[in-house]
Amino acid sequence: MRTFTFRPTFTTAGRKKKGLRGLAGKPFHPPLTDIPVGAYVLAAGFDVVSLLTRGSLAHDLFRAATFAAIGGAIVSVFAAMTGIADWAGSTSVGTQARRTANAHGITMITVTLIVVVSISLRLGTWQDDLKTPVIAAGLSVLVAVLTALGSAIGGTLVFDYGFNVETAGDSPVWHESEVDLLPGQK
Repeated sequence: MRTFTFRPTFTTAGRKKKGLRGLAGKPFHPPLTDIPVGAYVLAAGFDVVSLLTRGSLAHDLFRAATFAAIGGAIVSVFAAMTGIADWAGSTSVGTQARRTANAHGITMITVTLIVVVSISLRLGTWQDDLKTPVIAAGLSVLVAVLTALGSAIGGTLVFDYGFNVETAGDSPVWHESEVDLLPGQK
């Protein structure tokens, strides 16, 4: 019996194209969120360690946190665009899914606004600081906490509600077989 299969993961044939939302069964939003989430958590970690150290390490960690926040913010623009497309194309007004998507969206918009303020202060007011200012670290930790909250809400959409998930049902992929079932095949 075969042990591994990679081909179905990378096959686009047979998948319905949904524009900015991605392909059927392969939405663009979830993978785009990984970079901002990781960047914001790293930035918070770098800032906290910078507060606890001195010298060039403290300065380097402050700069690393700034670059991580900038990278996360850039990719979050694309995550937001695809998330808005999902929200507009997949949720009906008055549903629990829509209310949960609204909570996820407002949480992540709040994160983005805080990150933009933090980056502005880092590149302006605090640019020459030798270590992370306490306020900057506080903003980073707040961003990391709100990101975790927003991610949990987004996870509820996917894992509890099955939002934008094409369920397998009684799919042949769950039956013993040596043949890979590709999208669009029965």
